[in-house]
Amino acid sequence: MLNYKFHKLLNRPAIKFLFEIFEKEEKEIQLIGGCVRDTILLRDSKDIDVAAKFEPIEIIDILTKNKIEFEDYAFQYGSINVYLDDHKIQITSLREDINQIGRHTNIIYTTDWFKDAARRDFTMNALYLKKNGKLNDFFNGVKDIEQKRVKFIGAAEERIQEDYLRIFRYFRFYGLFDNPSFTDDYNDIIDNFILQSFNYLSNDVIRQEILKMFNMPFALNCFFLNVLKKEKRKWIDIVRDHFIKTNYKLGLYRCINKIDLLIN
Repeated sequence: MLNYKFHKLLNRPAIKFLFEIFEKEEKEIQLIGGCVRDTILLRDSKDIDVAAKFEPIEIIDILTKNKIEFEDYAFQYGSINVYLDDHKIQITSLREDINQIGRHTNIIYTTDWFKDAARRDFTMNALYLKKNGKLNDFFNGVKDIEQKRVKFIGAAEERIQEDYLRIFRYFRFYGLFDNPSFTDDYNDIIDNFILQSFNYLSNDVIRQEILKMFNMPFALNCFFLNVLKKEKRKWIDIVRDHFIKTNYKLGLYRCINKIDLLIN
């Protein structure tokens, strides 16, 4: 029986259409990540991510056959973007990331759903949803959502060094929860690596990620350890100092300084 939580998501016309055209070609796709996570949290997602058990050239062939416009600028990473019914939908082939460091990765394609899940950042973002409503949850992501916890897949030290943006994504996703449960073990790890992140992340990339925090349902949890005491998270002053040192005024005045206004 279809899980009631996912019924509305799976019955969106654009999503039903995609399942139909790929199923017709005997190609398997599943919904993945944010749209599944947000549905569990009883929220709508406008952006939809799809995982495909076949390579990007085959994705393009099927989209072309069905006269669907697409963008292939991320083809080298196995991703194709399509726009249907006011939805931006990213379709990405199952893959493994190898020789990954900083923000760079080499990839190899796979047909193994678990291997694709293992490359992702947090357990809540590795949830795969089939057309029939069956959920594949390889790393207990649903439990972590229920416990309002952001948990790395694998060792946090390794996952951060693979992609330093995960430091800032970690704090952003705490904005999903009204009363999150923080993992104390991560604090020292993140503090050790945040300065290194500046060697791999541009100021603009950091700023864009912070701006996303302002739009989270519970944005204060991204920025403050204790809202009543106005106790900010350590990363904010570190980033502020970096923006000052690099004379990045856009990030300083249009981003970091806005944090103080949230509780003043």
